Amino acid sequence: MSTSSVIKALLLCAVIALSGCSTYKPTKTTDICNIFRGETDWYKAARKANKRWGTPIPLMMAIINQESSFRHNVRPDRPTFLFIPLPRRSSAYGYAQAQDPAWNDYRRDTGHWSHDRDKFGDAINFVGWYTDKSHKNLGLSKWDAPNQYLAYHEGWGGFKRGTYKKKKFLSGVAAKVKKQTATYGAQLKKCQPGLDKAVKGWWSF
Repeated sequence: MSTSSVIKALLLCAVIALSGCSTYKPTKTTDICNIFRGETDWYKAARKANKRWGTPIPLMMAIINQESSFRHNVRPDRPTFLFIPLPRRSSAYGYAQAQDPAWNDYRRDTGHWSHDRDKFGDAINFVGWYTDKSHKNLGLSKWDAPNQYLAYHEGWGGFKRGTYKKKKFLSGVAAKVKKQTATYGAQLKKCQPGLDKAVKGWWSF
């Protein structure tokens, strides 16, 4: 390996290490260009997930925005009884609010045993995997934002049983995800060429 290749590899490792520890929080979560310009590694991760799973970047980002507002360590509130903390009602955690069973299925299916829910790149890859499974298991288009979100929220079995129909608030949330997906899509069309240019450089392999 040449000296320049070694230097590139070392720099890449340093970038990966730093990004893994990053707790970047977008200042304007409704603007996908603002999000990606603030952390271009997020754009690279989103682009990689899109290439692997085929799910549009705006849809994956809209789901994460709805689930965590791009906060890395979110968990459901822990209820209390007489000031005694009780178990959380859900194991959801991280950017994608993935629950333990689904996260374990993802790691088993992809072999990514080292992936963490509080790392953006791993979380958006999970969303891509999940929506791809929803397409295969339920026949949902990867561009069908509201139904993809309902399947994401209720699980594949719940979606088949129509559990979301008994939760009136979910129709509004699904409509919100659809609208945010469309907004992100329009925004990304304008800034994607600049983002693509920004992530290309001499360090690219």
